[in-house]
Amino acid sequence: MNIRSAEFIKGIVQEDELLSDGKPQICFIGRSNVGKSSVINALTNKKGLARTSSTPGRTQQLNLFLINRSFYLVDLPGYGFAKLSREGQDNIRALIRWYLWESNYKQKKVVLIIDANVGATVNDLEMLKTLEEYDKDVIIVANKVDKLKNAERTKQLAKIKQAIGDHEMIPCSAENKIGLAELSRAIS
Repeated sequence: MNIRSAEFIKGIVQEDELLSDGKPQICFIGRSNVGKSSVINALTNKKGLARTSSTPGRTQQLNLFLINRSFYLVDLPGYGFAKLSREGQDNIRALIRWYLWESNYKQKKVVLIIDANVGATVNDLEMLKTLEEYDKDVIIVANKVDKLKNAERTKQLAKIKQAIGDHEMIPCSAENKIGLAELSRAIS
């Protein structure tokens, strides 16, 4: 897939007519600080398109990016640890639950990003299980492989692959542009 244009459209926290306009939606989900926004920026080759932060929980809405004027990349808030109040964390969980499982919006693909350095966490595996229960078309991205030495990388990726089962897994580094071509093909 050749990305010719990418623009931030808006952040939403409830039903919105844009999500019903017929354009396919490819959403990105993962724990807080796993690099969802960085992967979107690297994939679109547009630094700063999606806001990144070292503070977990910065994204608190569904951020819609229109790609090639034909489909959306949807950056979801991170789950798990976030520097938010209990109420803020509950709101994020409710937003994710509503968009993925309770709304009538259909996602063409769900890109579940796992930190290759940390491995598949309990929260990652719970999210994957729920995505499977709702019959979502899931792609697993093992992000931040550049942080691992080669010997560690092989072991960590094998552990993640064992944990996720038959799902496609793409080793990735947003920083070093590893795996972006494979991800682009997988979502197109």
